[in-house]
Amino acid sequence: MALRDVLIDELRDMYSAENQLVKALPKLVKGANDKALKKAFQDHLEETKGQVLRLRSVFELMGERATGEHCNGMEGVIEEGADALEKEEEGASFDSGIIGAALRTEHYEIAGYEACIGMARTLGKSKVVSLLTANLKQELAAAKKISALAVPIMKRSAAEPKADKKPKSGKEKYSDKKSKEDEKKAEGAL
Repeated sequence: MALRDVLIDELRDMYSAENQLVKALPKLVKGANDKALKKAFQDHLEETKGQVLRLRSVFELMGERATGEHCNGMEGVIEEGADALEKEEEGASFDSGIIGAALRTEHYEIAGYEACIGMARTLGKSKVVSLLTANLKQELAAAKKISALAVPIMKRSAAEPKADKKPKSGKEKYSDKKSKEDEKKAEGAL
């Protein structure tokens, strides 16, 4: 497979990832308790919509149709965010959980854009590099902003009283089981 084909596959993955986020970010906006965090998610939603449009321009420059190849990785990361939104935490502790999910999302996107930029640069696609770099800069700025907002939120969370332990849901029990299976499989490699 030629590098150009690999780049197109990666771009399709990123296009799918960004489109999935356009649907997922409003849930974080609605779920966040902290007003500054809520605003950061809302602002990033608007940026994400612009990133989708930039990716469409990238496909046009590459002579390809703007279509996504479903991004399973982003689907998984978004699912973790959905799990954080379902937790019965309250206040700053709740926001701390969604901050973790949001940062994983940003870092997933950062890695994807860095890979695409490297490929486009190698192929001499300077206009593509420029558009992708604009998206990357927004992702880096979003991660930095979320990390900065996390500091006071996590300090408030640390001061909150410990919640009473509730029985685990079916989903939590399943997750525990899968985690133990993963540990067991990794044991031999350690």
